[in-house]
Amino acid sequence: MTGNKPPQYAKSEIHTAFGVPGHPGYMRAMSAESPSTSAAPAGGFLAELRDAVSFRAFGLVLGGLLIQLAFTVSYLGAFHSPTPHRIPVAVVAPGEASVQIVAKLNGLDGDPVKATAVAGESAARERIMDRRADAAFLFNATGTKDTLLVASAGGPSVSQTASQLAQRIEAGQKRQVVVTDIRAPNSGDGRGMTSFYLVLGWVVGGYLTATIMNMSAGSRPANRHRITIRLAVLGLYAIVSGVAGAVIVGPVFDALSGHFWALTGIGTLVVFASAATSLALQTLLGMLGTGVTILLFVVLGNPSSGGVYPSVLLPGFWSAIGQALPPGAGTTLVRNTVYFGAHATSIAWSVLAAYAVGGAAVALVAAWWRERRKAAAVGAVGSDGSGPDPAPAG
Repeated sequence: MTGNKPPQYAKSEIHTAFGVPGHPGYMRAMSAESPSTSAAPAGGFLAELRDAVSFRAFGLVLGGLLIQLAFTVSYLGAFHSPTPHRIPVAVVAPGEASVQIVAKLNGLDGDPVKATAVAGESAARERIMDRRADAAFLFNATGTKDTLLVASAGGPSVSQTASQLAQRIEAGQKRQVVVTDIRAPNSGDGRGMTSFYLVLGWVVGGYLTATIMNMSAGSRPANRHRITIRLAVLGLYAIVSGVAGAVIVGPVFDALSGHFWALTGIGTLVVFASAATSLALQTLLGMLGTGVTILLFVVLGNPSSGGVYPSVLLPGFWSAIGQALPPGAGTTLVRNTVYFGAHATSIAWSVLAAYAVGGAAVALVAAWWRERRKAAAVGAVGSDGSGPDPAPAG
């Protein structure tokens, strides 16, 4: 001890002397040794703003705003005014009447219909069921009551639009038209929207799972080995998701019954295509890849998929891209498999396979590219003598 200088105590001794941290003596002792944390940082409000919202956080907020606006624009642009454009219609009529009806339908303002003459009712029905036509007009040469064949399972909005067009045209000719639905949705399928909702769930599950794997706490930077393992895990997840989806729409709700294994296979491919593409974009672009995934699958993919309005009722842009994205290809694949004997599904299978294989390949190449860049950077640091070579990642 020197003079009257008070003795110094360690914090542990203070804690012992005064009991628990809430004791007034403890608080006075600690405040004497600890600087105040309430002092504002130097630089005033701007410095506080920089501390609270980093440039990276600002970029993420801006990205979220842009995706929100794009979502609104895309859905309103696709759905605000559905207009028929070249709906494929088969025409059955004798001789000269067939030529005149086809010419009249194809000459309507705005090209709402693309009419084609066929030999008879059986040929017209075949065209509808193999998806070469959405409707068929059967002209009655001996009376004033004609028939319009539709298949509302392929999209109730198209069937309704075709019926309204036929009724308007027939009224002008003082004729009547009877609408016959040759393939309606299952009783548990309501308005035929189950295919769309099922695929929507599969797509969302795929890209969310891939995103969670990339962003989970403790997840290490991607390399080829980790990407391979993640792809294998995503493949197993896709199988489970495909089975679960088929169970929900089949035994549980009886909406799309009788096609369990076909739907399981489709679901597995849809989920893996979505997940692999998401993994590839996130490996290649980082956080930006998540935004691109949402843009492709949600902002653009859902309204253009044909689930709400088929492509013949959508504006040109959405009609053009719909079947080139997983939501549209998946919806077509499920709908045509369940209701139309799997006709007109080859393009949808090819699109989904391309996303699955392409996504896996791009993810592996992106991981290899990152490894090369990292190795080059480590080699450069080691060669200039600025520091020791770091230990390789485990």
